Amino acid sequence: MLGYEPGDSLAHRLDPRTKLAVQLAFAAAAFAHTDPRGLAVLTGITALALASARLSPISIVWGYRFLLPLLAAAVLFELVTLGPPWVEFAAAVDPLLASYRTLLIVAVAAGYVRTTSARESRAAVQWAIPGKPGRLLGAGVGLVFRFLPLLRRDLAAIRDAERARLGDERPTRERLRTVGAAGLRRAFARADRLAMALSARCFSWNATLPRIRFRAVDVPAVLLAVGLGASMVV
Repeated sequence: MLGYEPGDSLAHRLDPRTKLAVQLAFAAAAFAHTDPRGLAVLTGITALALASARLSPISIVWGYRFLLPLLAAAVLFELVTLGPPWVEFAAAVDPLLASYRTLLIVAVAAGYVRTTSARESRAAVQWAIPGKPGRLLGAGVGLVFRFLPLLRRDLAAIRDAERARLGDERPTRERLRTVGAAGLRRAFARADRLAMALSARCFSWNATLPRIRFRAVDVPAVLLAVGLGASMVV
């Protein structure tokens, strides 16, 4: 799974609020324009977003490869029938377009994740939602961005340990039970240590966050978000 990496790309220089606006407008437009022409336009916008973040489509597919079997299953479920004619290509068109639309949304979201730090995301959320609810949601966003990579790393370490002990030769159900139980134990242990660390550091609702401000480079991206929103009305 892709994570934040510091850089000097165009997407890195954008205000996090601008990137959130583009991402939300893009997702809404993707659900509003489900025909091939609309998806073709959204594909071009996705290519621009990936280029601004200096991400390749191959890295997106590899980073979120766990989604591909689920998307393919949705298409196959409609494509294959239990009786003649056995295969209905027309029935699979809508699921195929929906799966492709999901990939586009994930690709744009990956560009945001790669170019936006957890502190910037928290600052943007707290700006959008004032008061204690915004601070609570912002803190949760920051913790999620920091916690998920650790959980993924723990699961990879557990799988490597199982493989070293010839665990890959066990039945699939037993492997899933072993990896799942060990992963849950590590997740709860990390959560306990996190709670203790926050308490020891006197976790504050008013954490010092980076200063965010709109710049000239944000203008085209803001206009893109406005255009995507207007396209749903038109």
